[in-house]
Amino acid sequence: MPFICTKISEPLNETQIEAIKNDLGKAISLLPGKSEAYLMVEVEDQCHLYFKGDCDAPTAMCEVSVFGKAPRDACEALTGAICESLQNNAGVSPSRCYVKFQFADTWGYDGYLF
Repeated sequence: MPFICTKISEPLNETQIEAIKNDLGKAISLLPGKSEAYLMVEVEDQCHLYFKGDCDAPTAMCEVSVFGKAPRDACEALTGAICESLQNNAGVSPSRCYVKFQFADTWGYDGYLF
């Protein structure tokens, strides 16, 4: 049950948002045991993001929350895929994109706790 929250400084149209959502849906399978079947995605555009003290270029912050754990190499692969999607669909250079991973051992869904 992963959740990917992406904040982007630039305005995006529906086509761009859909492309990012689709890319994230494919990329989540880079983490063992994860798939788009339970993935929730949030894409928030026009955020006030400052990197190195300025906001003069497209910038993004992406948070990946995962039930359980994932190996470092899988997280690195997912980071690469996220950065590639944001560069291709929102013009964000990978050098202006942070990806943060959070792992949880408790996660609720459908009225139940795992």
